[in-house]
This record gives sequence, C-alpha cells and structure tokens, in this order.
Amino acid sequence: MKHWRDWRNDLLANPRFQAFAARFPLTRPITHKRASQVFDLCAGFVYSQILHACVKGGVLEFLRHGPRDLSAIAQSIGLQEEPALRLMRAGSALGLLEPRGGTLFGLGQHGAALLGNPGALAMVEHHHLLYADLADPLALLRGETFPTQLQHFWAYARNPDRAGAEESAVAPYSKLMSDSQTLVRRDILDVIDLANMSMLVDIGGGEGAFATEAAQRWPELSVGVFDLPAVVARAQARFQAAGLGARGQGYGGDFYADPLPAGADLYTLVRVLHDHDDDKAKALLAKIYAALPKGGRLIIAEPMAATPGAEAMGDAYFGLYLFAMGSGRPRPAEEIEAMLRQAGFTSTKRIGTPRPLLVRVIEVRK
Repeated sequence: MKHWRDWRNDLLANPRFQAFAARFPLTRPITHKRASQVFDLCAGFVYSQILHACVKGGVLEFLRHGPRDLSAIAQSIGLQEEPALRLMRAGSALGLLEPRGGTLFGLGQHGAALLGNPGALAMVEHHHLLYADLADPLALLRGETFPTQLQHFWAYARNPDRAGAEESAVAPYSKLMSDSQTLVRRDILDVIDLANMSMLVDIGGGEGAFATEAAQRWPELSVGVFDLPAVVARAQARFQAAGLGARGQGYGGDFYADPLPAGADLYTLVRVLHDHDDDKAKALLAKIYAALPKGGRLIIAEPMAATPGAEAMGDAYFGLYLFAMGSGRPRPAEEIEAMLRQAGFTSTKRIGTPRPLLVRVIEVRK
C-alpha cells in the first residue's frame, strides 16, 4: 500500500499542482516560503562565500563602531568601489550588513551577532578547507579525495606516533578549538554544578580553555587536561597565565593507549566523543568507567544528531565535516546513552543548555 508521504511527494512534484498552489490564496504563502527555502538550499554555498569574504576581508570588524562610506570600505579590503559595492549589497541581502543611506553601510543584525561570537568567526575563516573538500561531495564520499584538506589540518591525529607529535603540528588545530568554543564553554558551565567536586580532568581538553574557566568559577576545584604532550604544554602555559598554580595540571599522553590520570572524581569530554569512530569512542568510555571512583561523574558535551530544531547542524554539517576529517560522526543522545550503558554506567541524565544547536550535555555517575 502506498504511504501517504509518497502521495504527498507525487503531488508536490507535479508541475500543475505547483502552478495551482502558487496562485491559490490559501496555499500561496506556503508555496512562496517553500520556494524560498529550496532556493536557499541551491544558493547556500554562494551565501557562505559571501560571509567568508566579509569575515576574511575584515568588513564586520571595520564596521564595528558605526557605518562607513563605500570608498573607505573598499580601501580597507583592497577592492575597487564597484566590486566592493557588489559585496556590500550581497552582505546586506543576507542581513550581515545594512545600507544606511547614500554610500554608507553599517552592520546588519547577523553581522552584529557574529561579532559577539569570536568562535563562529574563527570557524568561518577555517571553512575554506571544508569548502575545498566539498568541491565534489560524491568523490569525497567515495573516498577518492583522501587525504583531505581537513585531514592535513588535523594531521597529528592520523600519525601512528600521536604522542610524539611536535608542537608545530598540533598548534593550528588546538588554537582553533580553543578560539571556536567560547560560547560552548559558557553554556556548559552555566548548567552544571561542580561545587562538590575535587578534581576535574578534561580528556582531549586541548589548550585547557574549558578547564581554566571551570577552575575560575569554582575556586576549590583542581583541574587537569589529558591530551597529547605537545598540546598539554600549551594547556600548562594557559594554567600558569591564569594564576592557577598547583590547581592546574597537564597530563601528556594518548588516551587510545595510555592510562587516564588517577585521582579525578570528574572527567569531561567536551566535543571529543563525536570526533572518534565507534570502536575508539566505546573503548574510551569503558576506560573512563574503570578509572572513576564510585560516585564519580562523567560529563559529555557536544552537538548531537537529531536535536529538535537543529537537525541540520548534526547530520548535515557535522556529518560531512567529520567525514572529511576522516574520523567520528554525530550521534543522537539516545545512541550516546546506549554506549554509556554498554561501558557500565547504569543511569544517564540530560541537562538542558541555552543553545542546544551548539552543545548538549549528558551527565552520568558511577
């Protein structure tokens, strides 16, 4: 028997019905909205490149303190006035910029919001690598374009001697992760309570930005980062700069092969689990379970697939990004909870965050 969705799709694909729906008063608004959404799918790459040009050219920052004349904008980004005007109009159409009369342009609402999120701006500048990898998405999915640009950027993760990676190999990725997660860190720390915890170890914690902010919020909390030795050296420098003294500790190692630091009653995985394939993710959760004392906690925080209202962020954006990176995949919360039970944890708790599109939180206790 034919499913009702198939009947619906036959109707929506019928040119005669499309023409009728576009004219009929009750369906016209729906038709116009759907046509706009479909067009956005077709033109999305162009929109992304306009955003990239505005960020890379420093247009948003140039307009931070108020509107500027077209000639000044053009000079700031090294363009002639006519192509600069084309970019200004394109940015205005996307809400990044606004015409302010005459030849003046200022920030639009989207542009102003982006300026308040340096992490998003860092990712926009980084996306040229992803765009290159997605130039032929079918070739990417067939594995014909490996190693990809993103794999070269994350090259130390494919190094058989991960723990021996040099600082120059880990610095670009570590800095990007630190710069791009400002809102993520705040959203996590705003919804969890660490008042009764004594030691937090952030596994795969990079330069220590999350651990540092946790220590600053809870002055009695000791914190540590467990990551590759070259990465941990950067975290240790951050701890010293933040004045954490003995409360901040770096632990160099490879969590695929090395034991986890002892003494922690809280481990955190902040946007780490989805970077790893199922076998390695399951092995890491089992290792954490074995290392935790009774009553100890694990917090997993990352964007998740099938998040209501943010489905595209999970399976579309991160689905392709992680594939191009060559490791990991976005997982629904239910699947992560099943993996936790398989590792030995008996109960899980989901904690709401202000921006589930960016990060969701699952907490478990041993």
